[in-house]
Amino acid sequence: MSFLTIGHRGVMGVAPENTLLSFVRAEQAGMDAIELDLHLSKDGALVVMHDADVDRTTDGTGPIAGKTLAELRELDAGDGERVPVFEEVLEAVRAPIQAEIKDVAAARALAGVLNERALAPRVEVLSFHDEALAEIGALVPGVRTALVADEQQSDVVERALAVGAGALVLNIRHLTQDTVDRAHADGLRVIGWVVNTQDELRLARALGLDGATTDRPEIRRTGRFTA
Repeated sequence: MSFLTIGHRGVMGVAPENTLLSFVRAEQAGMDAIELDLHLSKDGALVVMHDADVDRTTDGTGPIAGKTLAELRELDAGDGERVPVFEEVLEAVRAPIQAEIKDVAAARALAGVLNERALAPRVEVLSFHDEALAEIGALVPGVRTALVADEQQSDVVERALAVGAGALVLNIRHLTQDTVDRAHADGLRVIGWVVNTQDELRLARALGLDGATTDRPEIRRTGRFTA
């Protein structure tokens, strides 16, 4: 199986994260898939942003859930980019997408879009929240899901299996060979995040990971040749 390189929030190392510009740059760089994050706006739009509030990545302040889509559209998300919604990303790029549910309430809205557009083959759904993955799995026939985890990884294999996930997306700084081996033994793919340096890439390959999420487009080029 080939080693996958996944653009983190597009390619946030070279363009403002979670913007259409970042996603287009990721596709132009040849990323195997593009990862993005989803929250719900006050009026129910699937907003593409990592944090629960807009302070870090825009010129605005306050929680996403407290703003309408029209209000979010007025914000500068970096280099003049506007805050996109999920449907716009689907139109802007053709690459496979990893859609990470940050807000559990977004699961049902995302399920609606996936079913309406028959997107299960193209979109893999990620989340730190077991309940969000379970809900998506119940609502979208054939959907692929992946459990995300940071430091607490001792029970991630069991948790992923319990919600029907097919993959783990784990912080490479806390990832152990035992976790990788147990996951593979149970048929789970393992993706490491965030892999931005050659040392991190060598670690990912040494652990036998199935892929890496990266901010840097050059990781895709060198990843093809790193043993």
